[in-house]
Amino acid sequence: MPAIFAASESKVLIDGEAIEGVRALDYRFQQDRANVYAMGSTERIGMVSGPQSVEGKLKVASTHAKLNGLVGDKPFQISSLLKHGETSMTVTFDDCYLTDKHFEIGVGGVGEMVYSFTATRVREELG
Repeated sequence: MPAIFAASESKVLIDGEAIEGVRALDYRFQQDRANVYAMGSTERIGMVSGPQSVEGKLKVASTHAKLNGLVGDKPFQISSLLKHGETSMTVTFDDCYLTDKHFEIGVGGVGEMVYSFTATRVREELG
């Protein structure tokens, strides 16, 4: 059975401080993989794992002062408590660095700042 989380019950924190106005949190974990073949065989006999990378985006209504202050080589941590009723999952991004930020606003809409980041690792813990 899938775990379904509600945005209205979930929250996102930066270094333990709650962020108001979060519209979206997207992330991607990627790990390089290489096949291992036996000499003279065309069938794979194993798999070798290589480097990992984590990239994410945090979209916030208008802007957020703490996130705007994260410039240069200052690491931070993002923690998100995803929740719906009794179901919960904590997603933690360690040693994050801001890589990009941009502002967007559409006709009749609310301004949103999109903060892009990289992380050393992501940890997902079902609660």
